[in-house]
Amino acid sequence: MALSMEERRLLAEIEHRLSEEDPRLAHRLSTLGHDRRRHRLQLLAAVILAATGVLVALLGAIVVAFA
Repeated sequence: MALSMEERRLLAEIEHRLSEEDPRLAHRLSTLGHDRRRHRLQLLAAVILAATGVLVALLGAIVVAFA
């Protein structure tokens, strides 16, 4: 649902006041979504790395078994 011009103006005013009163909180709120994305990417990288390790170990076991 789109915001009306008045709602956008009020939101901008609230954001401006927050930035003035508590810049640290305003910064944390503005980067909130970025932290989640970074954590998801780190988790995905860990899962891929673990899966690759398991695959290499299984292939090594197969090669040793048939050698």
